[in-house]
Amino acid sequence: MTTAREAGLISCHFCHNLNRMPVIEETVEHDKEQEMLCYVCNSVIHSRIPSSLNKTWALVIAALILYIPANTQAIMTVQLWGDGRPDTIMSGVLSLLHGGMWPLALLIFLASVFVPVAKLATLIYLLLSIKFRSHWRPKERTQLYRITEFIGRWSMIDIFVIGILVALVQFGNTATVTPGIGALSFAAVVICTMVAAHSFDPRLMWDAIEESAHE
Repeated sequence: MTTAREAGLISCHFCHNLNRMPVIEETVEHDKEQEMLCYVCNSVIHSRIPSSLNKTWALVIAALILYIPANTQAIMTVQLWGDGRPDTIMSGVLSLLHGGMWPLALLIFLASVFVPVAKLATLIYLLLSIKFRSHWRPKERTQLYRITEFIGRWSMIDIFVIGILVALVQFGNTATVTPGIGALSFAAVVICTMVAAHSFDPRLMWDAIEESAHE
């Protein structure tokens, strides 16, 4: 089976049109990647995302480091009549459970704890599978990446809630909602994981199989 790369075709990441790779002259230095533009939308295109693994590893490690203060530091402080205490993500979930609001507690737990951890674990697994040139179920691994990329955007729900509360629950000395350092750290985790998923090139998983077949 001939791949698009072997046929000299590259798909644009933006408009998804197929472009034919230009013929590289022998005088061109091979260690410098030639910049190619899509003939439809004029976007820069690449056969493979440049430095995909290095970028993804850096962002995943940054997200892992930021995830510690995101869960240990206060995500917000609600003060009612001058009385209040800071809440972390888990303490907020437990407070909602004790208040009988288990659907909302479950939603915040899934979006703020389960999804980020699952996304980081999936990205690390995919990165390691490429490093060790795994041939195990490449189609399923590609589907896993697509799912991870899609659901990652929903882990920002805590920041949405805090933004709404800060905008609406400001009644002078009656009640105030103040975002904490945990909210900033959590937002940074979500951004890092979203960019990491975007910088990861799933085609590298198939390259390892093709290279083994040609050896």
